[in-house]
Amino acid sequence: MKKFIFKSILFLLFASVIYIAGVCVWGEYMPDKFKQNLIYVRAGYGHTFSRLKEVKKVKNIDILFLGSSHTYRGFDTRIFEKAGYSSFNLGTSSQTPVQTKMLLKRYLKDLNPKLVIYETYPEVLSLDGVESALDILCNDKNDFESLKMALKINNPEVYNTLIYSTFKELTGKTEPNWEDPNRYPEHYKKNGYVQSDKLHFKYKTHEKKTLEPNQNSLDDFKDNLEFIKENNYPFLLVQAPVTPAYYQSFTNNMEYDSMMNDLGQYYNFNEISTLDDSLHFYDIDHLSHAGVELFNADLLKLLEEKAILEIKQE
Repeated sequence: MKKFIFKSILFLLFASVIYIAGVCVWGEYMPDKFKQNLIYVRAGYGHTFSRLKEVKKVKNIDILFLGSSHTYRGFDTRIFEKAGYSSFNLGTSSQTPVQTKMLLKRYLKDLNPKLVIYETYPEVLSLDGVESALDILCNDKNDFESLKMALKINNPEVYNTLIYSTFKELTGKTEPNWEDPNRYPEHYKKNGYVQSDKLHFKYKTHEKKTLEPNQNSLDDFKDNLEFIKENNYPFLLVQAPVTPAYYQSFTNNMEYDSMMNDLGQYYNFNEISTLDDSLHFYDIDHLSHAGVELFNADLLKLLEEKAILEIKQE
């Protein structure tokens, strides 16, 4: 029996080495059309590359923003700087709590924020996390936290991309190492914020639907809040606005708000900011820059009225 177990372990080790080598060779030499389960896009959509390159140089800020594209397209760090607050926007496309957890463990202590603002778009809690995992694996360093994230998601594309991205790092082939900040219609500005040139969105109606968070994502979300609290950082939960018509199509907004209120200090700006579908959005759930300015002004007003962050620079 011991001999069988020993041989089985050796076989698994050998098979693992062969598989890892195969993924690296496949990624290097096969045409893209044959790599459906190996996605390596560096310096691509959403300016994740620029954001995760810049964050490594930033320390000791006033505000850290976390979340999905509603975050990196919704909180303009320049507006907060003008108001006297240093900040960094660590949002990424379709970022689910399992990716947020990885980024927090890498960067929270160096950023050392006086306040964490965590955007809580309800539909993010129903995503499988694959899109965001692939995006970050290709555009950031990979370490044990990357492996833990991959194991949690348990998806072949994520495993393969982790292997290949790690191979690219170890061999120094992480190209490109620069991206154009002004790829129409989006522009990477500073400290993580991306501004869109898209101006207006045509009003549309939506069928009613119920928001159903994934329990694993919800557990990871709660773990993130505990991690932030354990490290003695105050946090604020914020739901950024989506188009009023889309927001009103959700049947359980009150239940979701109640759940968030139970987890921490929470503000739903769909109920606070007065925005127009056609004037302040460029699609059903992303603000135009005009909408960002109004939303951020409302958030700053709330921070000051509630004395949440009394740290303006002299």
